[in-house]
Amino acid sequence: MNLPNFLTVLRIFFVPVLIVVLLTRSPNVVLWGFPMHFEVWGVLILLAAAATDWADGYFARRNRQVTTLGILLDPIADKLLISAAFISLVGMQDSSGHSLVAPWMVVIIIGREFTILGLRNIASAEGFTIAASALGKTKMVLQVCAVAVLIVGARHPSIRPLSTVLLWLVVISALVSAAQYFHRFWGQLDDRIKQRRKLGMLESQKKQQDAVPL
Repeated sequence: MNLPNFLTVLRIFFVPVLIVVLLTRSPNVVLWGFPMHFEVWGVLILLAAAATDWADGYFARRNRQVTTLGILLDPIADKLLISAAFISLVGMQDSSGHSLVAPWMVVIIIGREFTILGLRNIASAEGFTIAASALGKTKMVLQVCAVAVLIVGARHPSIRPLSTVLLWLVVISALVSAAQYFHRFWGQLDDRIKQRRKLGMLESQKKQQDAVPL
């Protein structure tokens, strides 16, 4: 349990805390004369979790502490955080009684996350990796920004138009980046299959050449 792995586990710990804060809409306290409503706590927890996402990768690369556990837990922690945040926002309602985020958008966002996780696991089993694209990394930033604005918008409806724009950007980037991952996955998998067939044909020809006729 090195520092990067500790930060990853800490991000997973933030997930139930964020869910409780959002769904109970508490605590609402005053600290040093400043009102700390639930949306402030929610944004702080979200940003702290996002900071651990950056920090664990940074320290793992700098200190050469990349481990199998870290490679396994890091994407799972990211997807748990985003999924928990968006699902909680679906369960939250604004002053007019509507969900803070449309359920179909959340289905696309979460479905994309776990589909890509499955592709990466298959790719790993096949012996190759699918590097994260620039759009995929941008999507993560957009997701954090969208969730933060949606949380604040639960008490301040005036910023709802901004959250709507961010949500559409998240959905579009999720679909486009998913298409990129599929394209890379099938391209590399097709190359692997062709290599296997070529090796199989060569081995078959070699066996036929080495065979001694009776």
